[in-house]
Amino acid sequence: MRYLFPLFLLFSCCLTFLPGCEPKEDLVQTSGKLEFDRDSVKFDTVFTTIRTVTKRLWVYNRNSGAVKTDVSLAGQQGTTYSLIINGDAGSSASGVTIRGNDSLLVLVRAVLGDNSTTKPFLLEDLINFRTNGNEQSVKLLAYGQNAYFHRGDDVTGNTTRVWRNDKPHVVINAPYRGIDVGMYVGPGSTLRIEPGARIYCHAGATIQVDGTLKINDTPPVTGDTTAAKRAMVLFRGDRLESFYNEIPGQWGGIFFTATSRNNDIRYTEIKNANFGVSLLNTVVGGANTPDLRLDNVVIRNISGSNPSYVGTGLPPGGIIGVRSTITATNCLLTNCGEYAVRGFGGTFNLNFCTIANYTPAFQRQTSSVSFSNELSDDKGKPLYFPLVVNLTNSIIWGNYENELELVNSDDYLATLNIRNTLLRTKDFQATTNAPKKPGLGAAGLANLVTVTDPLFVRTTLTSSRPDYRLQDTSPAKGRPPVPSPAGTTVPNPLNDLRNARRPTPPAANPNLGAYE
Repeated sequence: MRYLFPLFLLFSCCLTFLPGCEPKEDLVQTSGKLEFDRDSVKFDTVFTTIRTVTKRLWVYNRNSGAVKTDVSLAGQQGTTYSLIINGDAGSSASGVTIRGNDSLLVLVRAVLGDNSTTKPFLLEDLINFRTNGNEQSVKLLAYGQNAYFHRGDDVTGNTTRVWRNDKPHVVINAPYRGIDVGMYVGPGSTLRIEPGARIYCHAGATIQVDGTLKINDTPPVTGDTTAAKRAMVLFRGDRLESFYNEIPGQWGGIFFTATSRNNDIRYTEIKNANFGVSLLNTVVGGANTPDLRLDNVVIRNISGSNPSYVGTGLPPGGIIGVRSTITATNCLLTNCGEYAVRGFGGTFNLNFCTIANYTPAFQRQTSSVSFSNELSDDKGKPLYFPLVVNLTNSIIWGNYENELELVNSDDYLATLNIRNTLLRTKDFQATTNAPKKPGLGAAGLANLVTVTDPLFVRTTLTSSRPDYRLQDTSPAKGRPPVPSPAGTTVPNPLNDLRNARRPTPPAANPNLGAYE
């Protein structure tokens, strides 16, 4: 036994001269390939000169030992694409080590150059990986679109600007008079937008109109639904990934100030904004201005809950009017998180409109349609203004039990004209007037106020593709229309929102709302 201890010491000393044991996953092997989480990295349609979102590519080493790989762009499209490899930016990296059963993250971005074409185009490239003599590639695909860019753009000096429909228009906000404005139309100037134009607005971007806005001011021939579909002008956010297709609050909206006059928006869809249209007259005294006519317009996915909300001191909404004149015919407003229509003084003429305000993504505690003759000044003092409401041949419905609010209604009862309209309301079902509660159930008004579902074909509560036309058994079908309100210059329409012909009484009666 006394000889074992010296032998143990000798063996321990010999161990110090042996090489250290390296973990197997760190040992670089000379064979083996890589695997990828996808065979191609695809970008949705992106506008030229604007950097895309960043896409991820995961590269896996399924081998038990480490491998070294060279990563590089094939460079088929010059400097269109850029990479961040293992945290380092560059178009290539050599000898990148990936441990056994580990992974590498490659981030991909793109900036597409303007190639002067009006049609979308495809730009392709490859990320090449060379590992132990093995050549592997992942495709890069981006669909590009040239566009007209407007950043703090001005139309001033009593001029007329025309936005053509051959390429999209991208509106990017820029500081103007202390607020962010992407497009500004000065007093006395006019912006005309051609049929079929597409306008994409960056986060927070707004269009401010102190002059005149004319959209589709030459409407298609009545009855031609195909021409009407081609003519539709679109306003939406500039994030084109499918995830953002129906997300509210991505951009500011269209604002009209007290100096704005003679505005027309026809055959247009305004979506995914904080406001649809907002008409703001803070000048005490004088006439109700500005004025806006909306024909065959869809306003949807409106909310100020998004961080890009552009504050004006007013709640967000589809149509917001302060001491203004607004005439809307054949219009659809839906999925407005706060208000579909809200008016503070002024004149509101809504005829053959559908307000189907289902908001499944958030809990709304406000009526879809709200009118008041009261507005507080900057010191909190209430101010009162004349209010005229003509709401006829329409549908106001949603998932809130009182979708109509009439604040201080006794003050403007003589100018409150709500007739032949289907209303979701508990407050105004009575057949006679009571203090602050007009009796909209009176027989002579021909309203449907018994909380009768209008029976839309599909709503957002049941489908990702809502259809606000009426089912055959809807109580809102075939109702004798009431004439256009006295004092308005807009007759009852011969067509519906899609430009389909409406039946002509007395042979047949049209439906309530925007759709036949």
